[in-house]
Amino acid sequence: MAGDPVAGDPVAGDPVAERSPVARSAIRQRPPVVVRAGWEVCDLRSHAALRLADHSPLAKVGVRARPDGAVAACLGMPHGRAQRDPHGTLVVGAGPGEWLLVGASGSVSAVMSRVDTADDGLVSVLDLTHGRALVRLTGSAGDRLLAKVCAIDLSDRGTPDGAAFRSSVAKLVTDVVRDDADDERSYLLHCERSSGQYLFDVLLDAGGELGIEVEGFARTATSGRSFP
Repeated sequence: MAGDPVAGDPVAGDPVAERSPVARSAIRQRPPVVVRAGWEVCDLRSHAALRLADHSPLAKVGVRARPDGAVAACLGMPHGRAQRDPHGTLVVGAGPGEWLLVGASGSVSAVMSRVDTADDGLVSVLDLTHGRALVRLTGSAGDRLLAKVCAIDLSDRGTPDGAAFRSSVAKLVTDVVRDDADDERSYLLHCERSSGQYLFDVLLDAGGELGIEVEGFARTATSGRSFP
């Protein structure tokens, strides 16, 4: 006969494996919902040609330092470009003297520890994970969708894989990174947490005629694709 559940065990019949504490994105999760790495996330699977997923649980670290200092040299990423380092962390040159580091869920401490702050100027390294929203738009029609809500040239020539820029997306200041995976066009869009649901809804609405579907983070983050 089964014993009583203990604290931290999943509750029978509950679609979410409750643990304490459980982090929640600013974006509403569509069922089925599960817990991964301490986050409540969507577990939907989609085979649509155009997919949108909430990737807010990924570790997000903001770095500010002199653009010509030791930190900049260590990160090695100029403004407007993005690339993964040897640890798999996506290093984004978000602005002059400003970088965004995106890593796997639960890796904030490891990502922050790899930033050498021994510079001759002011350096800040901040955990932005719970204060920002991050969504991933994947599919060959991603540029067509974004062209509806963003005035930037999204052609392969204008914004190739690895391009990063900050612009207005549906009148919302957003960091956009083209981060293709498995030869498939893909974009990361990063904004303030309070605007996360708005951004997600706008992209879904704009992609309606393109057949967009929601895909769960639990699927995209464990699918073997070269994400975070």
